[in-house]
Amino acid sequence: MPTSVLAAFNSFQKDTVNLNPDRTKNARSSRDWLASKINAFTDFLPLYNDKHIYFGSFARRTKIRPLDDIDIMICLMGYGCTYDEDAFGRITINVPDSCDVYKNYRHAASNTLNSIRIVNEFVRKLSSIDQYKSAIIKRNQEAAVLNLKSYDWAFDIVPCFFTSEDSLSRTFYIIPDGNGHWKKTDPRKDRDRVKKINTTCSGNMLNVLRLVKYWQRRPTMPSMGSYLLECMVLNHFENKGTCSQYQDMELAGVFDDIATHIYSNVPDPKGIQTNLNDKLAFEDRIKISIKATADAVLAREARALENDGDHRASINKWRQVFGDDFPEYGS
Repeated sequence: MPTSVLAAFNSFQKDTVNLNPDRTKNARSSRDWLASKINAFTDFLPLYNDKHIYFGSFARRTKIRPLDDIDIMICLMGYGCTYDEDAFGRITINVPDSCDVYKNYRHAASNTLNSIRIVNEFVRKLSSIDQYKSAIIKRNQEAAVLNLKSYDWAFDIVPCFFTSEDSLSRTFYIIPDGNGHWKKTDPRKDRDRVKKINTTCSGNMLNVLRLVKYWQRRPTMPSMGSYLLECMVLNHFENKGTCSQYQDMELAGVFDDIATHIYSNVPDPKGIQTNLNDKLAFEDRIKISIKATADAVLAREARALENDGDHRASINKWRQVFGDDFPEYGS
């Protein structure tokens, strides 16, 4: 058992919060192998291989244990299709009669592409891979989900299209919305933003972000979406511009920011949604704010005890913040 706060945090991060390095290596290898098998499909939808992209918290290195899902976007060629976007961000993809590739995947009595039919085609084709004959493969909203008994994680495979530049020279990915139509996203911006802020913070930000994700997952307050929380923490460090290598020095400030900004709009860094923080009930925001404020106080008390040399008492304070999985003081 650790006898210093630093050792306790290092142990907690290594054994409880961060993904296991060997498991991560195996997961990346299996993900790459799956992508290569999809690229080799014949008698399938036309693939735009150069625009496939890994996305989600695993790809951004912000995921914490358990490693339960890995996200892949598989890009398709448009073949003359065009798209329209309504005032609510819903995308419809128009398939001309001359487009033999997609005309059988349109909505009934319509020339618009049905995203559910496209996802189901992925489900069908994935089932043809010999190694996945015994796997559970199904559609779940916008993704074809591949769940193998040999892995603890599932693959969420999302079909997508890559747009031409718009009037502002922007490009996007278009993915299923889970209801038969489509929506915009751009995982490149999320990926690049995390990398940029972590680099500015000397590579120290990711560990703090993962700790905060663990903190909010505990059943001590209502839960907000993982992506919303991630954006709030990124906003904090983007504004601060620095991050200590000692995670315990950063947590009080992050908790303070969450306590305040849980009541506010949180802009979408991709510029697609106007506000990411539009799902939480006001009562839940109050509870999250109260918990974050209380834990900011505990974090400062823990820091003061550590500065006084009382590592046992400091560790006990941190156990109030993170729960019983945070290491006990040992002699």
